[in-house]
Amino acid sequence: MTNVSSTADDILACARTLIIAGGYNGFSYADVAEVVGIRKPSIHHHFASKVDLVRTLVARYREEAQAGLAALERNIPDARAQLENYVAYWEACITDATAPFCVCALLASELPILPEEVALEVRAHFRFLASWLTSVMERGKRKGRLKISAPPRVEAEGFMATIHGAMLSARAYGDPKMFGVITAPLLERLSGKH
Repeated sequence: MTNVSSTADDILACARTLIIAGGYNGFSYADVAEVVGIRKPSIHHHFASKVDLVRTLVARYREEAQAGLAALERNIPDARAQLENYVAYWEACITDATAPFCVCALLASELPILPEEVALEVRAHFRFLASWLTSVMERGKRKGRLKISAPPRVEAEGFMATIHGAMLSARAYGDPKMFGVITAPLLERLSGKH
């Protein structure tokens, strides 16, 4: 018999996959129950409602992103290398289809229809990511490692939008290589190679 935390983790992992495939309204508890191999009441035992499930999923996703970026900060002090590693992470995820799209970017496209509890978590992810990218841009400019032409916050927002847009293009074309086609010139420009 599966333990409680493992079942909740399985439910969250399934919901994440289903959201990436079809968005917030693209799945139901029946879909999750079928994939995880449990009954719908079991899902309700862990997550009272779909709103609770997706809010928890996004909160956990944000925590994972924060931990990943903190590790990047610890292990790679150079701002340019941090951006290159961030892009490489997403390129690998898109290429091997382990995470072909950022859950929060996908849900952000659905903000007008999302329950407020979920929307708040999605916005918090974007604020966190923009803040981190801004700090990287500031540090990179100060140390001469990044060539930015706009204020660091503007560069950070543009970087984030380009990454998310590249994910969208890779998906639209059905070609993971499109991600690199779009992001390589961005990294070159920020490196002063353009």
